Amino acid sequence: MPAPILAIANQKGGVGKTTTSINLAACMAAAGKRVLLVDLDPQANATSGVGLEKLEGGSLYAPLLGEGTALERVKPTAFDRLSVIPSEVDLCGVELELGRFEDRLSRLRALLAPVCGGGDFDLVVLDCPPALGLLTLNALAAADHLLVPLQCEYYALEGISTIRRLFDQLREGGVNPRLNLLGVAMTMFDGRTRLSQQVVAEVREHFGDLVFPTVIPRTTRLAEAPSFGKPILHYDPYSAASAAYELLAAEVLKRLGF
Repeated sequence: MPAPILAIANQKGGVGKTTTSINLAACMAAAGKRVLLVDLDPQANATSGVGLEKLEGGSLYAPLLGEGTALERVKPTAFDRLSVIPSEVDLCGVELELGRFEDRLSRLRALLAPVCGGGDFDLVVLDCPPALGLLTLNALAAADHLLVPLQCEYYALEGISTIRRLFDQLREGGVNPRLNLLGVAMTMFDGRTRLSQQVVAEVREHFGDLVFPTVIPRTTRLAEAPSFGKPILHYDPYSAASAAYELLAAEVLKRLGF
């Protein structure tokens, strides 16, 4: 059975999307799963966040345009069972280039098929750009599941309503009828403020069981970890953020059927 593809997406920036991609991938790898993290964001923060350099020619830029394969771009990390397809700034250009292809929305799906079916990985995680361009659309067209990170702020619901509409359009329009909304992960939670608690309560009221039980706290250690090229589990394994991501990873794996 092919490895499932989990897209982590929200078109709003600053919601903890890349932080969630890195740390969920690392925690699931630590739990025994062979995980491939695919960095689709030209900022390449997921790449540097797991200790890899942003090297020219290392991304899916050329394969998306028909030159080379995704498997050739897979790189190991310093962390057991966690591999990465890096990103680079050049990936910005793929938005313009893809527009000339008739199959512009399904090119990533075709690229990842041999990766998912090869037996090397149990799960593929896609870190999407903070925009609704062709890279994000390709990710959602390729994915089996969508996880939406949502920050504990007033404008949170605006962001998720937009991506929820896009989700419905992709399913109902036949682009990816199998896409499943796995859940909503609340991030940047500050238990000292009434605002965070109100936002979580409102989102739970709106989305019910789709919201994961575990919320991710806003902590200094979590913000520091990427500058050391480490997921929080390996940077400060006894921190509150590490514990939260381990719990969230367990909830995600359960929903994925592992």
